[in-house]
Amino acid sequence: MGFATRMGAVAATVGGAVGLGNIWRFPYEAGQNGGGAFILVYLICILLLGIPVMLSEFIIGRSTHKNMMGALKQLSPKSKVYGFSFMCVAGAIVTLGFYSVVCGWVIEYLLQAIQGNLSGHTPEQYTELFSSFVGNPWQCTLWTVVFLAVNFLVMSRGVQHGIERVSNVMTPLLFVLLVVFCINSLMLPGSWKGVEFLISPDFSKLTWKGVLDAMGQAFMSLTLGIGCLVTYSSYFKDETSLTRDATIIASLDTLVAVLAGIVIFPAVFSFGMQPEAGPKLVFEILPSIFQQMTGGYVWAILFFVLLFFASLTSTIILSEGPIAFISEEFHMSRNRAIAWVAGFTVTVAVLSALSFNVLSDFTLWDMNLFDLFNYAASNIFMLMGGLFTAVYVGWFLDKRIIADQMSNGNHLNKVVLNYTVLCLRFVAPIAVGLIFLYYVGLI
Repeated sequence: MGFATRMGAVAATVGGAVGLGNIWRFPYEAGQNGGGAFILVYLICILLLGIPVMLSEFIIGRSTHKNMMGALKQLSPKSKVYGFSFMCVAGAIVTLGFYSVVCGWVIEYLLQAIQGNLSGHTPEQYTELFSSFVGNPWQCTLWTVVFLAVNFLVMSRGVQHGIERVSNVMTPLLFVLLVVFCINSLMLPGSWKGVEFLISPDFSKLTWKGVLDAMGQAFMSLTLGIGCLVTYSSYFKDETSLTRDATIIASLDTLVAVLAGIVIFPAVFSFGMQPEAGPKLVFEILPSIFQQMTGGYVWAILFFVLLFFASLTSTIILSEGPIAFISEEFHMSRNRAIAWVAGFTVTVAVLSALSFNVLSDFTLWDMNLFDLFNYAASNIFMLMGGLFTAVYVGWFLDKRIIADQMSNGNHLNKVVLNYTVLCLRFVAPIAVGLIFLYYVGLI
């Protein structure tokens, strides 16, 4: 079992990396932190942190062709490091659970757009529309479960006929839709103000907080730290160039984030709106803009189709890690493993959906369940998982395995090898430590 083609492997991994965070978080962070200055720092973080940590997961997975636990058992048979796999699986399920709630919102708004219900409202009414939807426990929960059903239906088709086939269609279409939206946004009057907001370098606005945000965005955008890339890379062919594919995947992921900014901010500035991050941007501000555009009905539909593609491809990668873990380690059929993962995920997802309505008064550490799961996934599971893989590969894995995987058994430039090991041993652990301290409020 594995990806049938290299293109399919790249499409699946790029699709897994590209998610809603690329569309609503990265552009806003860039605009608020010096535009081009933030993007420059982000690119440096990708080179020093993102690609090396991605390579560490690729090396673990492709060298063994097993899930995270099976790989660690094979690579370090005399130690108990494989126990860390449980944290990776938990992180993937928690991330998939809360993230699916937002994906359910996308389905609702796609249907509303098709029915023509996203036009003729004031900005305040768009806010009321969104609040009314998430405040309805049945409606919010229904679309969350529907989205997960679609996700696990794809997973039931297997790696080649499910993951690869869907990714081969949706990932290219996602890029096509982004380019079409970019052209439309750049043709709007006053659009250049939005482009300047996004890309004009202003280092006076780039604070240390902005630098840490760039580091965190680079890390989390690539879905690092929860073993999903270990599982995906276990399906890579032995002749696949890990270094080349990691570079391509990171580059395309960054390109999507920049293109999303070019889609959003020219339109926001053209219609006199205020740029904001998070659900408010996607579900309140942009619908208000679409209704003012020529052909706004079509643009609204296409935008939420784009979001649906990004949502599905990014949840597929989150699902595959736990499914492969349960299937391989507990010797279950794939469908039975899917049923177990679906059960755990739906539980987390339903609790997350209900945290906006019937469970809104239930909080832990001053967070509702949705925010708690989001915080745990982004600031604990992913960061600790990324720290583990970087340290494990950089300090403990036989350097000959690293060289063999990065070169496919051929000669490897020592500069490239030493650069990767240096980043994994020193740069990544220090960076992850700083990000963790920042997100928990200690710096």
